[in-house]
Amino acid sequence: MPNKESPQHPSTLENIDTAVFRLVDEVLGPYVNTNNGREKVKVIWYASERAFQIKNNKDLRDGVGKLKLPIITVARNSVSKDDNFKGSVQSEFLGHGHEDRIQIKRVIQQDKTQNFTNADFKRETDGTQHGISTSKKVVYETITIPRPVYVSCMFEVFIRTEYQQQMNDILPLFMTERKRNFLIENDGYRYEAFVEPDFGVNNSGNLGQDERMFTAKVRIKVLGYITGNAHNDEDSFIQREESIVEVKISRERVIVGDSKPWDKSGENFRDL
Repeated sequence: MPNKESPQHPSTLENIDTAVFRLVDEVLGPYVNTNNGREKVKVIWYASERAFQIKNNKDLRDGVGKLKLPIITVARNSVSKDDNFKGSVQSEFLGHGHEDRIQIKRVIQQDKTQNFTNADFKRETDGTQHGISTSKKVVYETITIPRPVYVSCMFEVFIRTEYQQQMNDILPLFMTERKRNFLIENDGYRYEAFVEPDFGVNNSGNLGQDERMFTAKVRIKVLGYITGNAHNDEDSFIQREESIVEVKISRERVIVGDSKPWDKSGENFRDL
């Protein structure tokens, strides 16, 4: 049966970035005590185009221009193609299928399989509807996706707090409540993350001016994968294939001595 193709949201670097951001902002969701009571720590994505915004965004600074603390920034510092670094998620990918695609699912098409079973049963019982069908025709649907390219991404989570106690409340989220390696996900894709064992802790720092603060740096290594090239690749789709269970060939006719059913005269094809 012809292959069916459907749109797919591929796994991209942006998707990996979002998974890490959601880990810090939503999954861990750090809260601390402030002068205004218990509040959720603001988490922002820190890229080159965001650096200017952080220094000039009035919502992130108080009346005298000082940065409102606590605050956490998340940034991707590096990415590299890594075919050897495979974790638990990547081991789930099956290696068979077309060279540039992998199989992710194989299911029975119940309705179509039942149609073949009913048709065979009717032929076997000559329409009497008595007996048990011996049909072995099963229609499978196989779903494949483009073979992923493995990448290793390094992320930096930079924590800034006004008080030591606030830092003490945030750091354990990365130290004790999460295993050293764990799964993160976004848009249906899962990736494996590894928290680096060293935390860069400092009790002073500044963002262009003297501002007393406590800082810590958490590094997270993520084993991710990219499927297709997003908008640059026409092969970024899910492909569905149905197995063939029956092949029908129309009646063959020979030139010599065969009848012509459309000819009312009853003449056959000429004999040798």
